[in-house]
Amino acid sequence: MDLSSCPTKDLIQPFRSPQALSHLDQTLLLIPRVLPSALQQAIQVLIMTGPDLILARGTPENLRSLLTPYFSEQTRPLLEDALALVKRYQAESGLSEVRFRLEQVTTDSCRKFHTDHVHLRLLCTYHGLGTEWVPEDLLSTDTMNAAGIPSNISPDMVRRIETGHIALLKGNKWPGHKGRGVVHRSPPVSHLPVNDRLRLLLTVDEPTACGMSENSNPTIRQKNSLSSEICC
Repeated sequence: MDLSSCPTKDLIQPFRSPQALSHLDQTLLLIPRVLPSALQQAIQVLIMTGPDLILARGTPENLRSLLTPYFSEQTRPLLEDALALVKRYQAESGLSEVRFRLEQVTTDSCRKFHTDHVHLRLLCTYHGLGTEWVPEDLLSTDTMNAAGIPSNISPDMVRRIETGHIALLKGNKWPGHKGRGVVHRSPPVSHLPVNDRLRLLLTVDEPTACGMSENSNPTIRQKNSLSSEICC
């Protein structure tokens, strides 16, 4: 593939950086990146005009077919970037199908620290505050409960994933990792001014993860519908 002639080359190049690993040997893999201006513009347009929730399952090719009708020409760079992240997750997880969830979040949807009951989850906050997490080496094993969460997490232990960065988080179903995943939570936003609470979050994980209906693929929630916000 000739990247010099590819209109989405700016979206593909982050995966060719030295920071991208062919396998995961740690609990959390972070891939820093700067979002290109075309993608930032697409994000703003989708926030203003697009659905609050886009939820679907399938292969990257299936997802492109299912989701293209819900992305305008102006927001298409966002779809292309999200599908590139799906392929990244697919390569790391070995799964042929995934669950794709792109949601506008305005509440403290998962305000308590927790681990995910999945093998592996990809998160990318396109807009707003990113997910908060605690490095494994700061966790005290003698205070952890059965879910791998310590009884006390002090503020100086907490880290935040930067907006636009890609995060691959092991869950507590990851084999050979003592049944524990990344300890994390949604960033608290309810205390912020209303205009600062909005987050646009992409979650990619197993096709059987929570919220996925067998009877509605894709599931689209337009603005002003009842909310069913999800972590993290």
